[in-house]
Amino acid sequence: MQRHLFRFLAALLLWAGAATAQAWPEQSITLVVPYTPGTGIDLVARELSARLPAALGQPVIVENVAGASGNIGSEKVARAKPDGYTLLVQVNTLVMNRSLYKSLAYDPVTDFAPVSQTSWGTLLLVTNPNVQKTTTVGQMVAAAKAAPGKLSYATPGVGTPHHLSMALLLQSTGADMLHVPYKGTAGAVTDLLGGRIDYMFLPVHVALQQIQAGRLVAIATGSDKRVPQLPNVPTLAEAGVKIGNLDMWYGVLAPKGTAPAVIERLNAEIGKVLALPQVATAFEAQGMVPATSTPAAFGELIDKDAKRWADVVKRGGISAE
Repeated sequence: MQRHLFRFLAALLLWAGAATAQAWPEQSITLVVPYTPGTGIDLVARELSARLPAALGQPVIVENVAGASGNIGSEKVARAKPDGYTLLVQVNTLVMNRSLYKSLAYDPVTDFAPVSQTSWGTLLLVTNPNVQKTTTVGQMVAAAKAAPGKLSYATPGVGTPHHLSMALLLQSTGADMLHVPYKGTAGAVTDLLGGRIDYMFLPVHVALQQIQAGRLVAIATGSDKRVPQLPNVPTLAEAGVKIGNLDMWYGVLAPKGTAPAVIERLNAEIGKVLALPQVATAFEAQGMVPATSTPAAFGELIDKDAKRWADVVKRGGISAE
């Protein structure tokens, strides 16, 4: 009797999941971007919002909820009803924040259900050629070891991917540089171009124009492969620094508890959008490459990345508060 009851309940759950997927969506969907408009994350959300309605039959709205390194918008989605109508579009800053902030009101990893990765973004290690003659990774590391703290590097802020990527590089090589955090990328790039800062990790689309104009020199790419736009620039691994790739992942997440059938439907439709050539072209302008994944694979990436950056934060004694 008990066995039949379990079978009945299992069948009921499957039926309920299928019914949910068929009924959803019945209203507009909101993609929360926890940063200001014009960022790479914002572009991902707007490409999805422009193309998903045709498949889902409902409007898809982008809402920018910026502040606190993405924590305000992320918490809003974590606290939202898990019905598939409020989603988060984020970058790997999400999991970095888990270790950087000690008093978050939500868990950046466990309070979300991964839906799909959308893209990869590559960071380039760059320098001002008029300030430093150390234009290879080996030369930079040697100079930083010879005069600890003399060389400097800029970031858009404490705990950003730019910061933790350089922290990992320095921890792995035993080198020491002065960290100069800014409130955003613009001021950091201005001082880098002006010769007041020596090094910086920058996204491809931010650095490329300056590199092509000769105002910056790319020393290495943080990706596993060389950047097509800069085929002569080696990867960090090729330069002798074996720390894995520093690529930033971008993706879509739902509140924990969202029905698996809804997540699967979203995953499938997002995958179709990412396969469009025009989306790849739009992403390339922001230094991104489309990348699809199953919800499970995206979840594994998130868990792995959270552990990796937690170790960097702990070793460096880094805190955003």
